Amino acid sequence: MSLLAGIAAFTGTGSATLNGDELATISAASRSLSGMWELARHIDGHFLPYYLFMHLWVKAGTAELWLRLPSAVGIGVAAWFLVDLGRRLDSTRAGVIAAAVFAILPSVSYFGAFARSYAFAAAAVAFSFWALHRAMERSEVRRWVVYGVAVALVCSTHLFAVLVLPAQLLLVRRGRVVPMLSAMAVGCVPAAVLGLVGFGERHAISWIPQRGPEVWLKFPKMAAGATGLGVMLFALALVGAVVLWRAAADEGRVWAFVLVGWLVLPPVLLLAVSQLVTPVYVDRYLFVTAPALALLAGLAVAALPRFQVVAAVVVVLLGCALSVQEHVTVREENGRFENIPWALRVIKAEPDDAIVYGQSQLRTGFEYYADSLMPVDVLKTGEEPSPDGFGYPERPDAAAALDGRDRVWVVWRGSKQSGLDGDAVPRVAEVVKAGFKLSLAKHSAELPGLTVALFVRR
Repeated sequence: MSLLAGIAAFTGTGSATLNGDELATISAASRSLSGMWELARHIDGHFLPYYLFMHLWVKAGTAELWLRLPSAVGIGVAAWFLVDLGRRLDSTRAGVIAAAVFAILPSVSYFGAFARSYAFAAAAVAFSFWALHRAMERSEVRRWVVYGVAVALVCSTHLFAVLVLPAQLLLVRRGRVVPMLSAMAVGCVPAAVLGLVGFGERHAISWIPQRGPEVWLKFPKMAAGATGLGVMLFALALVGAVVLWRAAADEGRVWAFVLVGWLVLPPVLLLAVSQLVTPVYVDRYLFVTAPALALLAGLAVAALPRFQVVAAVVVVLLGCALSVQEHVTVREENGRFENIPWALRVIKAEPDDAIVYGQSQLRTGFEYYADSLMPVDVLKTGEEPSPDGFGYPERPDAAAALDGRDRVWVVWRGSKQSGLDGDAVPRVAEVVKAGFKLSLAKHSAELPGLTVALFVRR
């Protein structure tokens, strides 16, 4: 089942084009070790462990399939831990059903074909709960060491994955307080370090708006990847928690609350951090809850007195039916909502055409996908990205750079209005000030998407 989950996640890998976050992975991982350290001192420091792994991985290439393969493997690993954790809590059947539900989630298809660390985080979180169950089952030093390693992996894969750990504190019991808290404390050292780094770089996430409790209404869609499927699975998850609580005894009952905490504490705590420290509530930071949703749903279906296999098949098929459009969407060329190949098809370059990027870092994607003659990049002053970010050094004088040009293509991330009617994209205003007028503007299908505009000399 873990293999099937990994394959399901990998099926959309080669169709949806890389987006800005994935291109940032390429940019970071392609640098030297000293270059990655310099980058981490200014931005994305909490992603440094993932970038170090990808630094080794991209030595074999940067093709889309290759870049996204580790995430698909991460989904397979998460599914394996779900199967065995389900077996430990109830039965092998419960674990298999949970992994099957996990595999059909559109969110799994998205993050399992995404060159970022979110699938790794989900696998590490599932590993930590599995390791904790083993350690609580038999308190041995080596099992607590494994648990400590699992917690360290949680902390290293994504900073906000640590929001699942408070749920595990519900299992603190007399006689196991010292080994459990010691293992957790040692495992959390990376979180402390990366947290301090991230706090110092909070300017890098200044784009995140402040959110209110209304975001919780969208949480089922976020966890599952589809609204109808999410609502159905949350209802099953509630049943699964009740079933586990009623069927188990003593410590087993506590696991019902632990799994519910795994599911609901991260969004609650993430919003609390947003309100008390700085806005950080972004849906993708909560993908680590998806395994808990699938596990609780699997426990509910496996608890049926009869026809569990038939019920599991019905749930999986119904889940697919409720999320078919989302599965199609994440596998489309524009499935990551930043369709650079589309933008390249819009650009019909003539000799001596120029191109200006509204956001400097966009050129990473255009250089990655360009397979034909591109307009002249008149602002670029160096082949390497800036050491402290993902943009490139550029000339400040757009008018002088465009001197002698009659046509210039301008590309920016966002809607037409954001660049043409406001001041969100200063490069557009600079082109207009240099003596150009708008001739053509097209926007990709989704927001924020990309806008491609052609300006001609007045």
